[in-house]
Amino acid sequence: MLLNEQLKKHHIILASGSPRRQQFFKELGLDFEVRLKKVEEVYPKRLFKYEISDYLAQLKALPFKEELKESDILITSDTIVWHENKALGKPKSKEEAIKMLESLSGQMHEVITSVCFTTSRLEKTINHITKVFFKELTAEEIDYYVTNYKPFDKAGAYGIQEWIGQIGIKKIEGSYFNVVGLPVYEVYRTLNSLVNP
Repeated sequence: MLLNEQLKKHHIILASGSPRRQQFFKELGLDFEVRLKKVEEVYPKRLFKYEISDYLAQLKALPFKEELKESDILITSDTIVWHENKALGKPKSKEEAIKMLESLSGQMHEVITSVCFTTSRLEKTINHITKVFFKELTAEEIDYYVTNYKPFDKAGAYGIQEWIGQIGIKKIEGSYFNVVGLPVYEVYRTLNSLVNP
């Protein structure tokens, strides 16, 4: 039986304002509700790599825990760009976006997405890492992209599905969808394991 049939007894809550993540769930054919709560995304400085995105995905689930019903499956997630031993978040200004892209130019970085599944009885967190290799970007290319695409809602200041990804990314190792914002195969597999323990 397909997953969307088995999930009819469950209620999926996607706690993400990301249009890309919402689109993935629609494309999977899953019924879901988007429910948002404000969370300050601050993590302890000692955390490293996927520990950061795991922590933030779990943190985003906290405000919902008291209200989860028996049939609810809450899904929260967080994506970071890991480069030169630090996490790049979302740029706060045009200057910061340009600086981020300059640092990624000609380099390999890792995109890490963690997804936390919470029910009234359990919490399970998974993560996926994709390696992304950028060509040397020119100052004109970076300026054109930041000016026209305004990537201020994206970790690392870029979207792989946009112009910069098409002209600037030489290759990736791992899931493409993970770089867009959700390791869809892993999410589908984990939901399957939750409804078929």
